[in-house]
Amino acid sequence: MTKPSPFRYFKTSEEIIRLAVMLYVRFPLSLRNVEDLLHERGVDISHETVRYWWHRFGPMFATEIRKRRIEGMQLSRWKWHLDEIFVKINGERHYLWRAVDHEGEVLESFVTKTRDKKAALKFLRKSMKRHGQPKAIVTDRLRSYGALREIGAEDRQVTGRWLNNQVENSHLPFRRRERAMLRFRRMRSLQKFAAIHASVHNHFNLEPSLSTRHHFKANRAAALAQWRGLCAE
Repeated sequence: MTKPSPFRYFKTSEEIIRLAVMLYVRFPLSLRNVEDLLHERGVDISHETVRYWWHRFGPMFATEIRKRRIEGMQLSRWKWHLDEIFVKINGERHYLWRAVDHEGEVLESFVTKTRDKKAALKFLRKSMKRHGQPKAIVTDRLRSYGALREIGAEDRQVTGRWLNNQVENSHLPFRRRERAMLRFRRMRSLQKFAAIHASVHNHFNLEPSLSTRHHFKANRAAALAQWRGLCAE
């Protein structure tokens, strides 16, 4: 039995919906920027339609990306980089924890109201439940990472100057999106967007300096082709 298409009740074509979601999540664009870009291509929609599309299809696309990447690669258990940044929601400070592997793949994004030992422990357990136990965990000297002792991973912790640049660089695309979105209004919205943005970033994250131009163009074309096939029948 074939699975019904998630686009079956929409008058707009699947290609336009995928394009709108990709433009909004992948690039630092506002909803009205996406509306203007699509208008130049002859697609007349409202920015509220773009908002509805990414709320409706963003989690579906992110879930399918994660499934395909897990099927096509081994679990990243060699080295993880952990870090946290603060994000303001309605003037209150929250914390976005992030786990990144040695190749820059964003493994987990998790939002908490605090960055104490309890929050770190919850983040670590969630990450390891989904991705397994790494051989080495690179962190800064935040005392909250004493939570590693609670799960028996204290001997795998590595700290040092400049060792955590991998995960600190992974925060930059999110910061650009945060400015374009004029920040967040709810903790739930932040968690949802951070997870979707991480999956889309993983899918299109290609380093041209690490390969020849020919391979870079081929990988970029393959990523676009795979994106067009997400949630297809």
